[in-house]
Amino acid sequence: MRVDFRHIYNNGKGFNWAQTNSYLRPRGRKYRHYGLAVKNYFCPIFYRHILIGVATCLLLVSCGNNGNKTPQETPNSGTLNISVDESFRPVIDSQIKVFESSFPNVKIIPHYKAEAECFRDLTTDSTRMVIVTRGLSKEEEKFYIDSFHLTPTVGPLAYDAIAVIVNNESKDSVFEIKAIQDMLDGSDQQHQPVMDGLSATSTVRYAMDSILKGKPLGRDVTAARSSEEVINYVATNPRAVGFIGVSWIGDQDDPKQVSFLKKVKIASLRCVSCLGPTYVKPYQANIALRRYPLVRSLYYILKENYSGVGNNFVNFLQFERGQLIFSRAYLWPSKMSFQVRDTQIDN
Repeated sequence: MRVDFRHIYNNGKGFNWAQTNSYLRPRGRKYRHYGLAVKNYFCPIFYRHILIGVATCLLLVSCGNNGNKTPQETPNSGTLNISVDESFRPVIDSQIKVFESSFPNVKIIPHYKAEAECFRDLTTDSTRMVIVTRGLSKEEEKFYIDSFHLTPTVGPLAYDAIAVIVNNESKDSVFEIKAIQDMLDGSDQQHQPVMDGLSATSTVRYAMDSILKGKPLGRDVTAARSSEEVINYVATNPRAVGFIGVSWIGDQDDPKQVSFLKKVKIASLRCVSCLGPTYVKPYQANIALRRYPLVRSLYYILKENYSGVGNNFVNFLQFERGQLIFSRAYLWPSKMSFQVRDTQIDN
């Protein structure tokens, strides 16, 4: 309401106490409020203050949601979409199965694809987490800070190896690293190398960056659509030599992986830290001690700046149960301490 102070203040000459108890008769109904005469309409300024207050409250409420968080999501309930390097499908399927059984109100939806596609998914709002074989570069980290106003958390989960597999009828199952390089760059015409793709996959990137030291793959390298297709191709082609993640053939308790090992053989490679001409397979001890030459890391990248399903899943993967699942899949856990002991078996 607007208070007419002109009569009370006597037009700026001072407060007229004589008029405070009198009735003023402007247009409209008469009111007496603490001895002040008021008019029967609201001031626009009063309305303006109310509207500003309401708008401020709505703005604060809307800013409380950063656009990434589901309103009802908690660490123990909600849905999380993740993109995963296809070469780790068996072990990540096992991780999700155990995690969801421990948290019934959580749903993890994995999307298995090439590593480059996983990084592409991470630039969208729908994917908050990826599991890949490398971390973020300085340029990539700056992009997420500028675009999403947060710094993604990155950390190792386990150590993996690229297994070299050959046909059961193949006479060659022991290789030098130089022989592997010759296969991949096309110098060796005797063997037929098979990868899980010709570009964008982590296995191909590792072959080009770490094995060939930056050189491109040869023209004779065959591309399969998945790790399982690599196994099937090698099983039916005596000249084929396949390259897959060890988690596809490492779990001796998985009937499917046991069936894979009946189709192909795991080749031995020259040990890089042994004395003398020693050849080793991608067993866990050889991965842990870096005796096997084709070892790589497995990372998680999470862009979640609140306590949600993503952070809970990362904690699960990094602590005891998740690390034991990695160990069971023939990967070497990065967060738990295991001892490697030499044993001797007497016949």
